[in-house]
Amino acid sequence: MAVWLLPLITFGIYSFVWWYKINAEMGRLDPRRPVSAGTSLLAVTLGAFILVPPYVSIYNTGQRIAERQRVAGLAETCSPVIGFVLIFVFGLYPIYYQSELNKINERLGNAQQNTPIALAA
Repeated sequence: MAVWLLPLITFGIYSFVWWYKINAEMGRLDPRRPVSAGTSLLAVTLGAFILVPPYVSIYNTGQRIAERQRVAGLAETCSPVIGFVLIFVFGLYPIYYQSELNKINERLGNAQQNTPIALAA
């Protein structure tokens, strides 16, 4: 819930920080599938002037979350389509995506940073 409320308090800045951090985290989780957190952030900020890039980035992030769930040994419960639809429902996609990311964190536990994690193929 904080992922939806903190941007209100920080005048929207936290949403950009969160977006960068989750994409960077997904890149670190599975180095076999690199993720450019900067490009994802650029798509939802400056890309908004073109209109399409933010939607593509949000959809692709949903796909990445589902992929990382599979890699962590979980069922792929994150649906990029649901995330996309939630853009238009009070902008609730961050709550949905964060809840799906939390499943990965619960599965992997609180591993120390830079500690190798066994990944599923």
